[in-house]
Amino acid sequence: MNSSVWLLLHVFIIFSARAEDISGSTSIVFTTQDRANYAFDIFSLRTSHPPDNDDEIVLTDGQSVNFNGYFPSLSSSILSLLLPNQTLTLDPTPSPPLQLLLYVTERLGYSNIYLDAYYIVDSIDFNLKRRSAFESPSRIQVPLFHPKQTDAKISMKDRPSIAGENLIYVSTHENSGVPRKSWAAVYSTNIITGENRRLTPYGIADFSPSVSPSGVWTAVASSGEKGWDGEVEELNTDIYVFKTRDGSERIKLVDHGGWPCWIDDFTLYFHRRSDDGWWSVYRASLPRLRRIRSELVVIERVTPPGLHAFTPAASPSNKSFIAVATRRPSSDFRHIELFDLVRNEFRELTRKVSPNSHHYNPFISPDSTLVGYHRCRRSSKEGTGGPLMLENLESPLNDLSLFRIDGSFPSFSPDGERIAYVGFPGVYVVNRDGSGKRQVLPGTAFSTAWDWKRRGVIYTSIGPIFAEESTDVDIVSVAVDEDKNGEMGYAPYKKLTIGGKNNAFPSPSPDGKWVVFRSGRSGYKNLYLMDAIEGEKSGLRRLTEGPWTDTMCNWSPDSEWIAFASDRDNPGGGSFAIYVIHPNGTDLKKVVHSGEDGRTNHPWFSPDGKSIVFTSDYVGVSAEPIANPHHFGPYGEIFTAKVDGSGIQRLTHNSYEDGTPSWGPTFIKPEDVVESPYSSARCLFDDCHWLGQANKNEVGNLESHHGSQVCHQVSKM
Repeated sequence: MNSSVWLLLHVFIIFSARAEDISGSTSIVFTTQDRANYAFDIFSLRTSHPPDNDDEIVLTDGQSVNFNGYFPSLSSSILSLLLPNQTLTLDPTPSPPLQLLLYVTERLGYSNIYLDAYYIVDSIDFNLKRRSAFESPSRIQVPLFHPKQTDAKISMKDRPSIAGENLIYVSTHENSGVPRKSWAAVYSTNIITGENRRLTPYGIADFSPSVSPSGVWTAVASSGEKGWDGEVEELNTDIYVFKTRDGSERIKLVDHGGWPCWIDDFTLYFHRRSDDGWWSVYRASLPRLRRIRSELVVIERVTPPGLHAFTPAASPSNKSFIAVATRRPSSDFRHIELFDLVRNEFRELTRKVSPNSHHYNPFISPDSTLVGYHRCRRSSKEGTGGPLMLENLESPLNDLSLFRIDGSFPSFSPDGERIAYVGFPGVYVVNRDGSGKRQVLPGTAFSTAWDWKRRGVIYTSIGPIFAEESTDVDIVSVAVDEDKNGEMGYAPYKKLTIGGKNNAFPSPSPDGKWVVFRSGRSGYKNLYLMDAIEGEKSGLRRLTEGPWTDTMCNWSPDSEWIAFASDRDNPGGGSFAIYVIHPNGTDLKKVVHSGEDGRTNHPWFSPDGKSIVFTSDYVGVSAEPIANPHHFGPYGEIFTAKVDGSGIQRLTHNSYEDGTPSWGPTFIKPEDVVESPYSSARCLFDDCHWLGQANKNEVGNLESHHGSQVCHQVSKM
C-alpha cells in the first residue's frame, strides 16, 4: 500500500494508550436495542425521473452495517493514492463512469470510514444492468482508518465528507472530562500527509458537519457550552460555522437548528421542530461579505406544515431542489423525497420502490443526478448477513472480550459456558459461542441470574416491564436442564414470591442460600432478601427502606457487596446512581453517578469482585437522535469502574442504546463465535416514536409520554 495511506492508517495511534488491565481474561455481554436488525446498506436512485424498482441500486457490500454516505469529488492525485488497484480507470470521463462513495461502516467489531470505488453499468447506455454496485468485479473498498493497528478504538459517526485533501468527520475518542458532556467532536485528517487536527473546541460537542462547496467553511449542529439537558428527541443545538482548515473564526449562525447542509457558500439548509409541532427544513441566507455576521443572516421556513421533513441534503450543481427525509401522517415509514424549491412541492422517491422500509439521511451526488440514502436490506439479492446471536466489538481493555447479544438482560452461568437472556417474550439459553439456542420459559420476563451452587437454575421475573409498584410481577427459579413434558419442552419453574407487587431483578448469593431482589410491596421499590429455594414463604428480610426506588441489584462474587441502582438523591426525578451495601444492611455507599439528573444503571460485578460494569449517560448523546432509528435512551453506553467508583473506563462508542451488561468468568474468543442462525436480515425496528404525530397537540402529548418513559423507565422496571 502507498506510504501516504499507511500514514493515514496509523495517524490515530497518538490519541490514547491501552487501558490498564482490570479484569483478567473475562468477557462482558450487553444488549443494544434493535441493533442486531440494522442490516443497513446504502442505496441510490436517480433524481431525473420517477423511480421504479429497477432504478434502486445498492452501493455497499451487502454484509456490513453501512450508513451516512457522501458522494465525494476527488482529484486524480488523491485517487491514485487511495485506489491502488490498476483495474479502475482514473480518467474522469470513462465509459461507464467511475463512482465514488464515502460512508461510515460498522464491521469487524469497530466503526470506520470507507471509500468505495466501482462502476454502475446502466442498461440504457451499455446494454447491461447490474442490480447492485457490490457485484462489480473491479470494486475497491478502502478503509480510511485502521483501529486494529492502534489502541485508540476510534468511533466514527455522523456524515463524513472531504474538503480538498482533508477528511472531515465526527469521532468520540477524546474524553470531554465533564459528566454528561458528549465526546462528539469534528476532526480533519489530511489524506496525503496524515496530519490530524481537532476542529471542535474542547468543552463543546459538535454534530452533523457539512462542508461548504468551496471547502472554506464547515457548519455543525452544536450544543455550544450549554451541554446536554437529557432531551433525546431534539438536542436543542444551534448552527455554528468555522473555517474548515483549522476551526478558526467560529461563530453561531442560527439559534435552534440541526443537520446543516450547504447549497452554496452563502446558503445553507437545516432542520428544526417548528412551533406548530412539525419538523421542517429551514433556509439560512448569509450576507455576501468577507466575514460572516450572524445578525445579518435571514432565516426562512422552506417545507410546509402537515408532514415532518428533516435531514436535508443539497447539491451546488442544481439549486432548484433539495432532498429530505419525511414522515407523513399517512405513512408508518420514513421516506426520501425531493422538494422543489421553485414550485414548493414534494416529489416522492423511495415510497415508489420500497414502501415498507425506513430510509435515512439522504445525500446528493455532485452532478445532482443521484440521491443516496441508507435503509435495511431485505433479501438475499441485496446482500447477505442476518443478525448475529453474539457480535464481537473491539474492547479497549486487555484480556477482556466484549460482545453484543441479540437479546436483553444476559447473564453467564457460573462456569461461563452458557448465557441466559430475555427475548421479549421468553427466557432463552445459548452456549457461550452463541450456539444451541433454546427457549426455557415462555411469556414476558425480564432479568436473568444463575444460581452459583445449583447447576442449571436461573432466576428471573415474570410479568410486565415498566410497571407500577402494585403490578403483578413475580420471581421464579427455572431448572433449565429439566424438560417439562407436554409443554413444548419448556423447563419447569418454581414461583418464589407471593402476590405480585412488582418483585424483580433477583440476584442469588454466592453460597446459594439467598436471593436479593427488588419489590414494590411497601408502595416503594426497595430491596429484600429471601431464601433461594423456598422463597418468600420462608420469610423476608428488608435490606433498604425509603420513599424512593432501589432496583437492578447484583450480588458480588466474594459475597461482600450488593450493588444496585437508586434514585434516592431525587426520588421520582429520573436520576439514578449506583450504590453498594453489605448484605447485612451496613456501609451504604454511592459509588458511581453521572452528575445531577444523570442516569447510571444495571450494575454487574466482575468475576473477581473488584470492578463493576454498568450502563450510563456519562458521555451524553453522540449523534442527533432523529438521524437514527428509535431508541428510548440513545445516551446509553457501557462502562467499567472499580468498586469504589474510581477508574471509570468507557467500553462502547455509538449513538445507540446500550444496556443490561453482564460480566462472565471466561474469555470468549471472537473466532469461536458461531455464524448467525438466521438466513436473512429481519429489519424489525421502529422509527422515532415521536415522529408519528399529525399536529402540535398530539406531538405535545407524545412528548410528555415519551419524556416520562425515558426519565422514569428505569424506576418503573
